[in-house]
Amino acid sequence: MKNRKKTVVNKKLFIIVVAIVLVIGVVVTFLLLNNKDNNGKIIKNNQEETKEKTATTKKKVTIVDTESKTRPYAVMINCHNAALPQAGLDKAYIVYELMVEGGITRMMALFRDVDVNKIGSVRSARTQYLGYVYENDAIYEHAGGAQDALNRIASEGINDIDVDGEYGVRDKNLNRAWEHTLFTTTDLLNTARDKRGFRKDTDSGLLLKYSADEIDLSSYENSRVANNISINYSDYRTSNYKYDPESKTYLRSMNDTPNTDLVTGEQYKVKNILVYGVNYSNYTYSGYSLYQKIDNIGTGEGYYISNGYAVPIKWEKENEKSKTKYKIASTGKELIVNDGNTYIQIYPADRNLTIN
Repeated sequence: MKNRKKTVVNKKLFIIVVAIVLVIGVVVTFLLLNNKDNNGKIIKNNQEETKEKTATTKKKVTIVDTESKTRPYAVMINCHNAALPQAGLDKAYIVYELMVEGGITRMMALFRDVDVNKIGSVRSARTQYLGYVYENDAIYEHAGGAQDALNRIASEGINDIDVDGEYGVRDKNLNRAWEHTLFTTTDLLNTARDKRGFRKDTDSGLLLKYSADEIDLSSYENSRVANNISINYSDYRTSNYKYDPESKTYLRSMNDTPNTDLVTGEQYKVKNILVYGVNYSNYTYSGYSLYQKIDNIGTGEGYYISNGYAVPIKWEKENEKSKTKYKIASTGKELIVNDGNTYIQIYPADRNLTIN
């Protein structure tokens, strides 16, 4: 009798377990059937689907952290032939090249959220760069400067760091004239910024808008092939670019000589080039003549060059402190550039620009 009762109990338990399993199976099947699309494919949980989409489709710009509010450093870079090669430009996200006196050019390189152990050689401040310091809300780095530039820096309260002292290092191993041997580092600049109590953050935003996905300029109206670019500033300086389809960047040269980095030995590669001409004029200050003034307030035309093509653009700068706005000439829409470094080449309008 006991064994028979035990058997009956076991059968009841078995039946109950089977019933529970069947109920669970029915519920799961119902949920799956009601979570299919019109093609009968099972739709994933919304949260999981959102995570997958974010992981697979959302790309981040790599040249800068677009969410960062760190103020950039704007460092004056020597371009004299006797001062080449330069150092650290491969870490800059924007580089301006303008002409100074004597037909020589000088660069102003912007660094943000990067560690660079050698930047330079660093040269003196000039007034024509101040508008570009303003438009990036940058801290201006230089080694001395023209007196009118230094006067304006002081009177306008521009945050600046003169690196010809404790915030710079002379490289005595270089076979160069003394004025071409001064370098700095981002660590030294951070120290100087903190000691002087300069504001670390900015709400100004980035000068340019970047696309994480590659932009095909060949489909733009009036676009043209741009494999070789020659920008003639003067009899002394021509900046050249040659497109490298493998890296989708431009190899940079100066006077047809590869523009290489002092530390890495590698030729500088550039993703984006903004190029346009403005009027330059001479002026005299404190008895020194041939200082250069540029007519960069107003509007003008130029080119955006990337990935082997050039497209006409229009630029506009309302005043010295405002950002230069770049637009596609054919549509008037804001220019969006490819993810990568940008060289802004502002040459004398009476000189030659060649794109082919």
